[in-house]
Amino acid sequence: MTSDTPCSAQSVAIIGGGPAGLMAAEVLSQAGFKVDLYDAMPSVGRKFLLAGVGGMNITHSEAYPAFLSRYAGRAPMIAPLLRSFGAEALCEWIHGLGIQTFVGSSGRVFPTDMKAAPLLRAWLKRLRDGGVVIHTRHRWLGWNADDSLRIANAEGELAIRPAATLLALGGASWARLGSDGAWVPMLERRGVKITRLQAANCGFEVSSWSVLLRSKFAGAPLKNIAMGLAGLPLRLGECVLTHTGLEGSLIYALSAQIRETINLQGSATVEIDLLPGKSLVDVQKALSKPRGSRSVAKHLHNQLGIDGVKAALLREVVPAASFADPALLAHAVKGLKLTLIRPRPMDEAISTAGGVAFEAMDQRLMLNLAPGVFCAGEMLDWEAPTGGYLLTGCFASGRAAGLGMVEWLRHA
Repeated sequence: MTSDTPCSAQSVAIIGGGPAGLMAAEVLSQAGFKVDLYDAMPSVGRKFLLAGVGGMNITHSEAYPAFLSRYAGRAPMIAPLLRSFGAEALCEWIHGLGIQTFVGSSGRVFPTDMKAAPLLRAWLKRLRDGGVVIHTRHRWLGWNADDSLRIANAEGELAIRPAATLLALGGASWARLGSDGAWVPMLERRGVKITRLQAANCGFEVSSWSVLLRSKFAGAPLKNIAMGLAGLPLRLGECVLTHTGLEGSLIYALSAQIRETINLQGSATVEIDLLPGKSLVDVQKALSKPRGSRSVAKHLHNQLGIDGVKAALLREVVPAASFADPALLAHAVKGLKLTLIRPRPMDEAISTAGGVAFEAMDQRLMLNLAPGVFCAGEMLDWEAPTGGYLLTGCFASGRAAGLGMVEWLRHA
């Protein structure tokens, strides 16, 4: 069954109920437009809620220059969005919903109760009170020949003709929550330039671990280490050894560099400092002390506190002959080289890189080839590490797109 549902000149459609789509809905409703928001899932904000499991990291408190640098090559494109709605403005907006925030020891910003659900509930109440109509279980299927929107629901298919449309469909990670990347071919068919989607903030695989390492240490955290691509500065942090390789916050922070190196070279070698608090000289001195009848494992534990997963990783990667040479072993402790061969599947990633190219849009985030169609959120071609940067970028781009739609509609 197909119904043809014309919309008034003051009606807009938003496709996608994540942070970007919801923020645009707020901007548009406050500007006096009738807003219909469509989401394929049974409820909106599902990925937002899952991101809040274990603590809702909403943004970061670091100074603007450092904050902006987290967007790397896309920083010039993200800068106008953050200048309009950055971390400070986002916190003020959250406080306006009756949710207080605090800054953690790492500089990350959290709601005081550490939960995403109360924030989302307060936000949805504001939106509904403002007249936003949310249609769940409504999947966008693209455009009809007359450029109306195809929306499928349980009763059939709708043809919607809004005055303007925002696409805020996410990337292609966590497809079970709605971000499945199905929009890519739809936009490509209209000639929109799309940068290939790739996993971001993801784990990476090694060629293989031994059965012993997998069985005893998969899931074990590697704490208080430093890591970086070989030859580049190292970052402090921690990660987790998995059945297939490494994942966790430190790996996520380096994922863009690692992924692009793999794309260019077929693999990427990272360097791991297992004792970043000690110098190479100190480590070598400690290992050069007589160990008597003690095993090398006992010697590492007694002199340097290396045991458990760190000791196992040394045994896995370092040639056996190096354990008999304090100088070689010290270099391994301070610069363990590990080759990563591929990222984990995109659907396991926290986010994705790639998407709608910025040059395919104007400064309002409207598609050059589709007047009246705007894009926002993770479906744009940018990426950022975890730590609140992803969410801030989504909120900021949703607000920018909403303001762009208001401007376009008032001057169209």
